[in-house]
Amino acid sequence: MIKNLLILLTSVLLLSCTETKIQTPPNVVLILTDDQGIGDLGCHGNPWLKTPHIDAFYDEAVRMTDFHVSPLCTPTRAAVMTGQYPINNGAWATFKGRDALAENCLTMADIFKQNGYKTALFGKWHLGDNYPTRPTDCGFDTAIHHLAGGVGELSDYWGNSYFDDVYYVNNEPRQFEGYCTDIWFNETMKFIDKNQDKPFFIYLPTNAPHDPLIVAEKYAVPYKHLEGVIDANLYGMIANIDENFGKFDQFLKKKDLAENTILIYMSDNGTRYGYNGKLGYNKGYRGIKGSKHEGGHIVPFFIRWPNGKIQGGKDVGELAAHVDLIPTLAGLCDLKIPEEVRLDGVDFSPLLTDSNKKLPNRSVFVHHRQDWRQPKDVDETCVLKGPWRLVNGTKLYDIIKDPKQKNNVAQYYPEVVRQLLKDNASFLKVSKTYPEYKELPVQIVGNDAQTEIKLTIQHAIGEDGGIWKCEQVAAGMKNKNNTHVLKIEEDGEYIISCCRWPKECPGPVAGIPDVNPKNRFDYEAIHANKVRIKIAEQVFEKEIGKEDEEVIFKVSLKKGKTMLTNDFVEGEESYGVYYTYVRKSSN
Repeated sequence: MIKNLLILLTSVLLLSCTETKIQTPPNVVLILTDDQGIGDLGCHGNPWLKTPHIDAFYDEAVRMTDFHVSPLCTPTRAAVMTGQYPINNGAWATFKGRDALAENCLTMADIFKQNGYKTALFGKWHLGDNYPTRPTDCGFDTAIHHLAGGVGELSDYWGNSYFDDVYYVNNEPRQFEGYCTDIWFNETMKFIDKNQDKPFFIYLPTNAPHDPLIVAEKYAVPYKHLEGVIDANLYGMIANIDENFGKFDQFLKKKDLAENTILIYMSDNGTRYGYNGKLGYNKGYRGIKGSKHEGGHIVPFFIRWPNGKIQGGKDVGELAAHVDLIPTLAGLCDLKIPEEVRLDGVDFSPLLTDSNKKLPNRSVFVHHRQDWRQPKDVDETCVLKGPWRLVNGTKLYDIIKDPKQKNNVAQYYPEVVRQLLKDNASFLKVSKTYPEYKELPVQIVGNDAQTEIKLTIQHAIGEDGGIWKCEQVAAGMKNKNNTHVLKIEEDGEYIISCCRWPKECPGPVAGIPDVNPKNRFDYEAIHANKVRIKIAEQVFEKEIGKEDEEVIFKVSLKKGKTMLTNDFVEGEESYGVYYTYVRKSSN
């Protein structure tokens, strides 16, 4: 009798433990690769590229086969993080002041954190380098990342080169050893090892395979014989991602975490170097990164959650988009979202477990613009609905019958064109009422969260083209972009320091640094003789001394928003200051 009772009690306890484990909120890991197009995977039919670990995951996952993002880095990342289209969150470009989130916006990480999750980011952020839009300001407990849009860009730590770089650990620079992608995955696993006591949300946005195309030779060697058709280093970078993904998946399984972890693999836009319209592979689609045609914004999206019955190698062909991720993950994880949050997407989680479910027959919108100005209403856009793609408001394609978008059928389906234009007009009417549509993102000066902010010409507003790379700064390339939007935290005296070189690699404004990290650059001196700044209706100008490493201005500023314009002056010519540091005076 006692023996039977003990067996019964043991069974009840085991059952209770099992039920408790199943009911535990799932962990979430969102992997977002950079510039990996729809054709840059073996499982998508690429005839040359080997991605065995991602292919195996593809076989285990549910695949959204009509999943769309924006055609560029920042707009996609902003949409993923906010659940809002770029035109609604204000981050629709990769530079010129429109590559940061709006102040006080609620992110996916904020939502997970408010629901009891530990949150972390490892890799590329590209939604703001200064307070209030750094990862740690936007809901992440832990963030290890590079700055700007890519490792080695001029706003990143000077001298970074994918190997043995300095990355920012909760905003403090720290030297790392190894290759960037390896570091992001290794740090992810370290974080999980330390934070298994609570559910975790990890955002793992790799900077690879974004250019510059740099990878250890062993990964590129298998593709060297294909040079001329594809870039061996590009494929080597993807092979390295695949290897890291395989190690990570095995880590989850070894730790007994795979069953209750929602694991997502996706990309941020179409390929840049994997296809040129003739050579390479793009899964039969027209368009690459930056394009409004299909190849610019359709991306891989694979998701697995065994405990949630999301597995088994199933395709889901419903139209879905980056703005759907917050409502979908909220549906899967039973997250509470504040009522005041604006979301543009829908919850497609029912599709993942029930093939009979359907989404509303809605339109999906692609608006972005590489400028501080608002995206155009109709030109340079794409509206998607069912099989239809309306490009630039005039060209209509049936993507099922015509994946290469060769045949404009607008004249045969005028009612479809009218409906899509109507949907777009209704969408824009609402978008234009939001402050993010008109107001530029700010960088806050004088807050204790960041005592000194760093401004660079890469993010400056102006009419000139972009300047992106350290080597361009090293060579003294001149650029007219010179304006930054600031928010002054409180009335007081502020120090504005204008520099030719970044603080981590100092040198005279009229000369060159003593240090050349990794011997990467050819340094050239500029011949500016003055610095001029304009801020809050004040204009200041100073001569540049021969040995000056910075030209310092002390200015009195009132609380509120203002614009800083800063230039090097060289005779009759002026051009933007490369690096500017702003802080509140301690006096």
